[in-house]
Amino acid sequence: MPALRKIIIDTDPGQDDAVAILLALGSAELEVVGITAVAGNVPLKLTEKNARKICELAGRPDIKVFAGAIRPLMRELVTAEEVHGKTGLNGPELAEPAMKLQDRHAVDFIVETLMGEESGTITLCPLGPLTNIALALIREPRIAPRIKEIVLMGGGFFEGGNVTPAAEFNIYVDPHAADIVFRSGIPIVMMPLDVTHKALTSARRTQAFRDLGTRVGNATADMLEFFERFDEEKYGTDGGPLHDPCVIAYLLKPALFKGRHCNVAVETTSELTMGMTVIDWWGVTKRPKNALVIRDIDHDGFFALLVERLGRL
Repeated sequence: MPALRKIIIDTDPGQDDAVAILLALGSAELEVVGITAVAGNVPLKLTEKNARKICELAGRPDIKVFAGAIRPLMRELVTAEEVHGKTGLNGPELAEPAMKLQDRHAVDFIVETLMGEESGTITLCPLGPLTNIALALIREPRIAPRIKEIVLMGGGFFEGGNVTPAAEFNIYVDPHAADIVFRSGIPIVMMPLDVTHKALTSARRTQAFRDLGTRVGNATADMLEFFERFDEEKYGTDGGPLHDPCVIAYLLKPALFKGRHCNVAVETTSELTMGMTVIDWWGVTKRPKNALVIRDIDHDGFFALLVERLGRL
């Protein structure tokens, strides 16, 4: 039997973050070593609480959750309550979590875990702004070659941005952190809007979660019905993009996705294009290829995987 893939999920839940966490916890191939919370979709005091709520929803109060950065490296925090609701997890009624928040800071946990585990065995899965990851790299640069891979949701190129014309939310919130991560030399797989906008939560797909007839299935359907309303109005689509679960799905079934290795640079100086991920898709520069940029997805296979794995919880 192959060894479990050890992952740290860095997150700012967020309904789509919640579905990504549920997917990971419903997949026996993955060992969630810990979940680190960061300020993003809502402030840190809510994201760390939401992470614990989702663990309890999944029946996994044993998962260790750590609170991390309360704000971006150099800019004021931008949040997205208009998308995710005041709590960040509007939709289902989820009880206040009973499981405790860990005492250690998320950045300490990331550094100590990477330095303590065998090199090349931990994959980082950032689903929100990259502040915690950048702070860990600043604090202990020796962790960079010890990371197996970073698979992240963030950025966009052909689709443009979703918070400004040029920038996707996760990168825009902390572009300086993203710049550090993309220049780190760590193998990166990037799930930009170009692929996540092809994973739409149609009414039929949302109903499939409710048809599971479980607490997790009903809560997921409630989350998606709330979450998708914003993007349905914005884009005029049947359903909204389900961004963050693409990260976990890639670890489980990479054949669902297609992309190419490119250079990705992050804009950190122009207010007009702040947080833009400049992807050299056509190889017109001589900059080194630093990320596998995903552009296509088997969306039916993706949602089938989600329903199957969430059905295990």
